[in-house]
Amino acid sequence: MEPPADNHPNPGSPDSYHTVHEITSKEGENIKNDPSDLIVTDASFRPGTLTTAKASALGYPTEDTFENRSITMKGSSDDMEKGMAPILIQNQIGANEIEKSDMETTIQARGHHIANPSHDSNWRVSRPPKDLTTLPAKREWRFWRGIRHNYVTVYQRLFAVCFAANMIALVVLLATNRQSRPWGPDRGNVATAAAANVLAAFLIRQENVINALYSICCATPWWFPLRLRRIIAKLYHFGGVHSGCAVSATAWFILFTALITMDSTSGEYAQPGVVAITYVLVILFLSICFFAIPKFRFVSHNVFEAVHRFAGWIAVALFWVLVLLVSKANSELPGAESLGITVIKSGVFWILLVITFFTILPWLRLRKVEAFPEVLSNHAIRIHFKYMKIGPILGIRISDNPLKEWHAFASIPAPDGQSFSLIVSDAGDWTKKQIQQPSRAYWVRGIPTTGVLRMAIVFSRVVLVTTGSGIGPILSMLVSHPLPCRLLWSTPDPEKTYGESIMESVCKADPDAMIINTRASGRPDMVALAYHLYVQSNAEAVFCISNPRLTQKIVYGMESRGIPAYGPIWDS
Repeated sequence: MEPPADNHPNPGSPDSYHTVHEITSKEGENIKNDPSDLIVTDASFRPGTLTTAKASALGYPTEDTFENRSITMKGSSDDMEKGMAPILIQNQIGANEIEKSDMETTIQARGHHIANPSHDSNWRVSRPPKDLTTLPAKREWRFWRGIRHNYVTVYQRLFAVCFAANMIALVVLLATNRQSRPWGPDRGNVATAAAANVLAAFLIRQENVINALYSICCATPWWFPLRLRRIIAKLYHFGGVHSGCAVSATAWFILFTALITMDSTSGEYAQPGVVAITYVLVILFLSICFFAIPKFRFVSHNVFEAVHRFAGWIAVALFWVLVLLVSKANSELPGAESLGITVIKSGVFWILLVITFFTILPWLRLRKVEAFPEVLSNHAIRIHFKYMKIGPILGIRISDNPLKEWHAFASIPAPDGQSFSLIVSDAGDWTKKQIQQPSRAYWVRGIPTTGVLRMAIVFSRVVLVTTGSGIGPILSMLVSHPLPCRLLWSTPDPEKTYGESIMESVCKADPDAMIINTRASGRPDMVALAYHLYVQSNAEAVFCISNPRLTQKIVYGMESRGIPAYGPIWDS
């Protein structure tokens, strides 16, 4: 049955079934369906106490009944009771695989249709309830609220901590060496600080490190205070560490370049090759930082990705050349050690060794794998892969040109545990091409990486909000790692766009899922609906997987009212 529109403390109680819902049939007809018209709620027939044995004793058909005979259900009250019993058994005691191929699904009750009457499935498309739970007022002063939730997020705080710590260290280093000759701190120490920040920025993005961090944080037990768990669940803001360390590395290297330039112009360091390479590296660092600014990153993501990748590779290679040239120059000084000993004693050498290893590692796993496309509609495609088993709530990156662009998608493990799939919807030139010209093979590299939704398991009950193909990450979690939740999915023509198999998967994940067809009912107030389900289900948090604008709107709408809310950010 569809969940009640009113806020009942126990949605599974018999009283919760006595509420009017608006549902949409396959033909688009709007229906008001009162479940009390369908179920005789006397003392001997209560959904909360229904069991297979009791249903059989009362004469209702059960799972075994359908294996031996078919039932044609007309409009009588007696037949309706017997027709609804298997559905209640299915919802209440988990008999999700009832065979219905022989049933005639022309169920009628007082002239109204059950949702989706022409199919054997149980999913239904809903209209937003009219009597929504009233949204409470937002907390805090409006100005401070806007600053806190838009400009002082966890991401910005992590960036600020990393950058401020580095700048304090830089200023202290300059102050303590202001009387030294030549002026300024030791050049090797400055180069080491720059390399160390590059390493930190790199490692926080490394797939193994990300998966390890999620595994540690997801071990948080439910008995931890909610205040602590809601902070831990912000793990996906680790991009703030990445950008903070990257900008700090650029600042350190600018200082290094300035010191080398001073030494060169004063005649104390006659190494034009070293000076030239430092200037090229500064340009590369600044280019990477410039194109990573959100405004420019969103304008041309392909340019950002190319600059990030190729400028990064060139920078690592030039850093190696710089280390060797500087070590060679130092080894030629009077009383200096050999070149090999000088290189080994350099801190930058060991840092670069780690950076190089983790740069090459994902590409050692580069391979082209067979794909099995399933075109769902002219707007979406489901791509199946069989080359590996995959765990819960993991995403992979695929490409048809590994040196050009990569696209990340959430994986949906198959029931057999031996394969998985992903959903691609029309969101740009590349995705449109995959739908119109399905490929039989894709490039993959690295290992699957844990996504934002993994943090949902630190809460005892959640509300999952999504739109369009965002249902892919949701199913990735619910299929492989089910947990108590309510699901809100808003999308145009869900069955037509994503097909019956996806609809069935959604129904299995949450039999009471609220599926909104925006073609029929328009775009709903997602913040109000999310809050309604949050209160109705007594959830601890809300997770949203949607486009950046709606995700930010829902997260802000919840967080500003004191409700833990999470969703991917631009750099998560």
